[in-house]
Amino acid sequence: MNKISPELERKLTLAVEGMPAFPKSVQKILELTRNLNTDPKELVQVIEKDPVITLKILKVLNSAYFSLPNKITSINHSVVFLGFNTIKNLALSIASVGILPKKNAAHFDVQSYLLHSLTTAGIAKLLCSKLRVPGIDPMDCYIAGLLHDFGKVVFAQFLPEEFRAAMEKARDEGISLHIAEKQIIGADHTVVGSMLAEKWQFSDTLIDCIRNHHSPSDDENAMWASVYAANQISKKMAYGNSGNPCVEELPVAVCNFLGGDIDAIIVSLGGELSKIAEEASLFAQMDSGA
Repeated sequence: MNKISPELERKLTLAVEGMPAFPKSVQKILELTRNLNTDPKELVQVIEKDPVITLKILKVLNSAYFSLPNKITSINHSVVFLGFNTIKNLALSIASVGILPKKNAAHFDVQSYLLHSLTTAGIAKLLCSKLRVPGIDPMDCYIAGLLHDFGKVVFAQFLPEEFRAAMEKARDEGISLHIAEKQIIGADHTVVGSMLAEKWQFSDTLIDCIRNHHSPSDDENAMWASVYAANQISKKMAYGNSGNPCVEELPVAVCNFLGGDIDAIIVSLGGELSKIAEEASLFAQMDSGA
């Protein structure tokens, strides 16, 4: 963690404590999906106990994007049509973004942030699945990508004036937002984001990934490399905007993991990127009530 003053640490701790708890249904879904022997019926039961997630999943599945021949009327029905993994991803995405505040005094565009986060999640999962590293679950990469910038949400809610000033500084000077945050606030969104992930009791690997998605990691692994690259790819492809359009070069370690620089990785992914962007756009619209 970046060195910060005791006073700032107290302020950030209070901000994190002010954020809502991660939904219990999501924690249970994560627990179930980490077990390879989980019966899909168990996942269905957890989802069906959360009416908000259930309704939103059915709304997505019956949209033009999936173009299914028959209307899906239940979560169990959806698993039969689309499979365990698709429903799992939908449930986690919907529940995770459900705790996002709609407005903030920093004028931080939450919908654009959401689109960036969803595309980063999808790209990170895709990159990780191509690496096929034992012990690294691509779904964990998806969650890390989805939550990598959540510290910005904390700043927008609890330090709005400072965060707005940091966004303006980054835009006016053409520097990365995390650098402007350090100069204005004294810490960047990776610090408070990792604190929030600790509050939500995520794994140490995922917490480290969130903490280091703009910097070298003490544990350089496939998850860290996938999320680091996915974040920059999402920015370069202009998939949403989380207040930081400045695209950074990938560290050598990331390039080594993924077999090339950012342009080479984009070329290797080809048309898969547009599919991820389309799916993310659908989720983002759904969350806005569109």
